[in-house]
This record gives sequence, structure tokens and C-alpha cells, in this order.
Amino acid sequence: MSDATPTATGNRLAGVRERLSGMGPSWVVGAVAAGPATIASLVTAGAAFDYALLWVVVLSAAAGTVAQYLAMRLGLLTERGIVAVVEARLGERWAWLLVADVVVAAGAAQVVILNTLAAVTATITGVGAGVCGVAWAVVLAVGLAGRGYGFLELGAKLLVAGVVVSFVSSLFVVPVDAGRALDGLVPTLPAGSAVLAAGILGGAVHVTLVTMHSYTMRARGWTASEYDLATFDVVASMLVAFGVYSVAVFLVAAGVLTDPNLTTVGAAKALGPLVGPGAEWLFLLGLGGAAVSTLGGNTVAPPFLLADKLGWGTTVEDGRYRALLAGFALLSAPGAFIGGEVLGQLVLVLALGTVGTPFALALVLYLLNSPAVPEPTPTLANVGGVAIFLVSGALAANFVRGQVAGGLRPLSGAVLAFAVLVAAATLGLVAKYAREEVTTGA
Repeated sequence: MSDATPTATGNRLAGVRERLSGMGPSWVVGAVAAGPATIASLVTAGAAFDYALLWVVVLSAAAGTVAQYLAMRLGLLTERGIVAVVEARLGERWAWLLVADVVVAAGAAQVVILNTLAAVTATITGVGAGVCGVAWAVVLAVGLAGRGYGFLELGAKLLVAGVVVSFVSSLFVVPVDAGRALDGLVPTLPAGSAVLAAGILGGAVHVTLVTMHSYTMRARGWTASEYDLATFDVVASMLVAFGVYSVAVFLVAAGVLTDPNLTTVGAAKALGPLVGPGAEWLFLLGLGGAAVSTLGGNTVAPPFLLADKLGWGTTVEDGRYRALLAGFALLSAPGAFIGGEVLGQLVLVLALGTVGTPFALALVLYLLNSPAVPEPTPTLANVGGVAIFLVSGALAANFVRGQVAGGLRPLSGAVLAFAVLVAAATLGLVAKYAREEVTTGA
């Protein structure tokens, strides 16, 4: 009896170590979520509304975890990329629409995030932002196209871990009011905070994150037999790592920042005079790491889906996929010359991605509850997925209304046209599912 307990404990520890070493695909997704656009929303929310939106930050990590669990389940149980499953079940037009959804959202994010990374690198090194941005684009192209998925996954693990450590370390040099922080866990929406709450949630539940997961698992070689490991991977990366990162960034901003108009880089600079240079440098390093990790994951998403639609391989062993990967990385280089206020740009691309997210979620839920998946989806997972779908739909509608209210210009007109297209497709998919349920029931 006394010998069995240590053995059992040792086996459990060995199992945990095996799972920790085996993690990976969801960390690539988490690296995209933990990006500068999310930081921009968290910083602005904390500076503008103190601790009041802490509950939204916690909720975003939980929502992101549910969304990734659903995407993981679809990828593992079909053992195919999401585009191939959509085409087989719904047809080519639906597959192309999904590809276009991701290319638009990820492409817009790519150039703006590179602009942010160039600004951070220029601040740290003193080298011009244009030079820094072009250099990063080349590093992305060479690293991803030359080294492939293994390079991406290793970088995601290291960078996300480093980003979490940087921002958590900031909490040791930034005063946090624990009592007011606890009050912030009580759901409330102060006047004018709805858009920021949408931005925080949108950073965790995004069309790019939902669609790329099946491909990261395929690149790793996972099948349905890795279901438990894949679930652990999702919880560890999204609920734990992303959740801790989000809460830490928010608490730093809520603790000392009071100017909601700060840029992401400006927030780091503002910490120096307030609480010392240590906090400034930790925040800058965390912001830079977040931008690098996000660019790596965001770069692979459109090539994954496009290659799958064209029937190509989705690894660098296929030269066509490798060329797509390098080309998308290099196309981000012009982002270094955008200039201007990155905070507004980041919020815009995050909101643009939110417009396309309900369609991707609807596809995942439809496929999970169709003959394409051999096992029924748990009721609780379906309920959570529908709740996230409804919330993301409301956020998208609010964003589009705001764009229209500001007057139709070329950019807002393009956003509106894109929103109408994906909204019509989403409603059509919901109606199709309802008809099939009625027919089956009859």
C-alpha cells in the first residue's frame, strides 16, 4: 500500500510532464490571440474604466477556450482541414467564401501588426521603423518557409511563455488595488465601454483563430487518438496562458494608466515616469514578443486555407505552399511604412475580423452537428458555441452600425459590403441547418 502511492504519484507526474512536452498546436493559435491588438484593447479599457471591465477579460479567456475546443474537436474527429470538410459537406462556393473571410481578416491584420512591431523595435533599438519592418518581414519569410511548422510551434511556445512572464513580472513593480480588482469581477458595463468590451472579446474569438486550428494539428500529425492531449493543449494555452496574460496586461493598465488615448508603445513609455524604467522595459519587451508571436501565427493562416482549397500540401515539403507562405510574409513589409496611430488601426482590424467570425463559428457548429463528424457533440459544448456565436454576431453588428453611422467612405463601404456578404451566408447556413433538422425529425 505504501509503495503504491508513490508509484501512482510518479505515474501522474510523468503523465503531466508528457502532456506538457507534447503541447503545441493550440499555442500557435494562442500566440495569434495574445497580440498587440488585444493589448491595445486591454490597455485602453484599463486606462479608461479602471478595473470595471476585469470580468470581460476573464470571460474572454473562457470564450476563447470554448471556441478553440470546438475547432479542435472538428479537426481531430474529421482528421482534415476545415476547408476540405466544408467543401465536402457544403460545396465549393462555401469553401471559397471561408478562404476569402480569412484572407481579408488576416491580411488586414498582418500589415498593421507589422507596423506595430516596427514601431516597438525602433523604440528599443533606435533604428528606423521602415528598416525594422522590412527586416522582420524577411525574417518571417525565411524562418517560416525555410524551417516550417516546427519552427513556428517552437517560437510560439517560447514567445508566449516569455510574453506571459514579462507582463506578470510587471505586476511586481506596478501597484494593483486588490479590492477594486475584485469589484471588477462583478459584471457591469460603464457608459461608453461597450466597444472596448467587444474588442477584448474579439481578440480571443476571431475567425483566424477558429479556422487555423485544424491545420496546426494536422501539421503536428495529431489524430483522434490525441483527443485528450489536444484538449489539455487548448486549456493550457487559451484558458491558462492567454488568460493570465490578458489579466496581467489589464491590471497593469488599470493600476497606473489614466489616459485612454495612449498608444500601445505610448503606454509602455508612460510607465517609466510613473513606476520606474523596469516596468517600461518589461512592457515594451512583452509588447514586442506579442507582436512577433502574432505575426508568425497570422502569416500561416491564409496559406493553410488557400493551399487546402487548391488541393496542395500544407507543409513546406510542398513547394507551392512554401511559396504562398513566403509571399504572404513578404507582403506584410509595406506595413512598416503605414505610420500613423497604431491603436486605432489595431482596433479597426480586430473589429474587421469580428465581422467574419460569426460565419466561421456557424460553419464549425454546423459541421460538428452533421454527418461529417462521426461522434455527437456534447450538449454543453453546443450551448457554449451558440452563446459565443450570438455574442460575436452582436459585436459584429455593432461595429458595422458604427461604420455606417460615421458615413460611407471607401473603407467603411468595403467593410459594409463584406459584412453583408458574410451575414447573408451565415443566415443561409442557419436556415439550411433548420431545414435539415425539420426534415430529419419528420
